[in-house]
Amino acid sequence: MSDSQSLPALPDRLSGNPRSKFHVEEIFEHSIGIRLNGKERNDVEEYCISEGWVKIPSPKALDRRGQPLLMTLKGEVEAFYK
Repeated sequence: MSDSQSLPALPDRLSGNPRSKFHVEEIFEHSIGIRLNGKERNDVEEYCISEGWVKIPSPKALDRRGQPLLMTLKGEVEAFYK
């Protein structure tokens, strides 16, 4: 259990995109998981616990830079280390 104490605290808002101001590189050195409404999601690009939303990439639609468009899903968000 002492290993979990050495892990950095998960922030309220986190993004997987390195260009985002909410991207924290130290967090991604460990495996993290996201639950939305009690179901674990593996496709989350960004989350905010206090506002209750996650952003997931669209399956087909791309923006003008070739990046997937992000869709927002709302509900109870929980972040954890795997």
